[in-house]
Parts: sequence; C-alpha cells; structure tokens
Amino acid sequence: MQRRRSEGTGISYLATGADDAPLAICIHGFPDIPRTWTSLTGRLVEDGYRVVSPWLPGYAPSSLDGPFDVPSLTRRLLRFIDELSPSDPVRIVGHDWGSVMAQCALGLRPERFRAAATLAVPHLLAYETNIEEHPTQLRRSAYMGFFQLAVLSDRVVSFRNFRFIERLWQTWSPGFDPGAEYFDELKLCLRSSMPAPLRYYRAMASLRVIRELREIIRRGPIVVPTIYLHGERDGCIGREIAVGQEQYFSALFESIELAEAGHFLHLERPAEVNDLISGWFSGH
Repeated sequence: MQRRRSEGTGISYLATGADDAPLAICIHGFPDIPRTWTSLTGRLVEDGYRVVSPWLPGYAPSSLDGPFDVPSLTRRLLRFIDELSPSDPVRIVGHDWGSVMAQCALGLRPERFRAAATLAVPHLLAYETNIEEHPTQLRRSAYMGFFQLAVLSDRVVSFRNFRFIERLWQTWSPGFDPGAEYFDELKLCLRSSMPAPLRYYRAMASLRVIRELREIIRRGPIVVPTIYLHGERDGCIGREIAVGQEQYFSALFESIELAEAGHFLHLERPAEVNDLISGWFSGH
C-alpha cells in the first residue's frame, strides 16, 4: 500500500495493487477515513484490481480548500478518476457521502464506470420521497441542522477529544466499536481538518447547490450496474428510506439489507460485504 497525491486535484490517496490492473476506487464518508476500506481492499486486490482509497477533499492530508458542495466535489472526483484511468472505465464503491458522490458521478458521466456499489445512503430521490412519509428520519438527521451553527458545532464536535464523533458512531452502528487505534487515526485526521468536514453539510444550505444537485439526480435513471447495501440497524438512515429506489436505476440493480448491521456495515460485516461487492464486480 502506497500513499500518493494528485497535484491536479489536491487529493491524497492510498493505492494498492498493480498499476496496470483495472481500477476500483473506494470513497469514504463522514466521519471516516480511507482505513475504512482496508478489508475490502485486500479482497479486491486478490481479485486482480488496483484499489485507490482517497481522503475526501477537506480531510487531511488531502487539500482543505473548498468548495465543498456535492456538485463541485463530484466534478473534482471525476477529474481525479480521469487522471488515474484516462480511458478505461472503473469500478466505484461509496459509503455515506461517498455514496452521494458516486450517485452523482454515475449520473454525470456513466461512461466512466463499469459497475458500482453504494452503501448506507440510498438514491437521493428515494431519500427525498421517503422522508416525507417517515418523519422520524428528520430526528436522525438533526445533526445536519446542528452543523449549520458554525462556531458552536465546530467547538462541540471537537470538545473532549471528539467525544461527539464517538457518540455518532455508537448511535449509527449500535454495539459496534472499531477500536481505539481506529478512532485515534480518525481523530488525528479530524483534528488536522476541522472545520472542513462540516462544511459539506453547510454547503447543502445553498439554494443554488440544491438546484444543481437536483438537476444532476433528475437527469434520468442510473445506467451503470449498481448494488446497494444497507444495515438493518442503521441509526443514521433508516432502512425505510431506501424503499423503492430501484425505479431510479435502468441498468441491473440489486438492493441487499444486512441483518445485525448498522451504518458502518462494511466494518461490522466485512466478510459478507466483501463477498457481495467482489461478486458484483466480477459479474460486471
């Protein structure tokens, strides 16, 4: 595993596998780091892929410069992919914010992707539709509103060595603990990055950004073969929010719910998640 940096995009990343192997890119979410993909990386390298796991923009050692709205981040991600694989389509995995960016990238430039796996955040149109019928999701998503209070939330999130972040993990993946070493690395990243990771949420308050994002996701159904994985006990986004999202995919689409798993399902159930993603990529 090597740590590298794309000077063109300011994105730092971990790369594993042969440089000439087919590319699989794995995108983390909030609050997380590329280490989240260690188990999946090992499996995909065994399958013959080159695996790249970037630190998202705003997460040190990647550039802390914005903008941090989803359309801009997605275009930056696409430039990064073009740099790594100028001609061959790639496979993409996205969790949380990574799922959001993957969806937008698949919508904007489907020809750049051979297959996709998205985790924990369903198609945004399904989210938008289902939240109206399931208002309890508003309570789960209250942290997004809190993050709009810039000075206060910056302080609260960092207080007592990021205790707020530990509680988010406990709420989102009940009963799961990634371990002190994992949290130490995550907190070091956040300590070096704040408040950039929270600016992803603040950018969502812009009407211009909302309009542009809707234009992207309403372009038409996703035409790239996609598998979607969701934890049955996800405390961040309820399982009901993913219902009906298959209508937004015109290519092969499969949705699987994992029992006894929460938001960080790829860490909680690595063997099963690895098998599902490996099998999907092998078939496409």
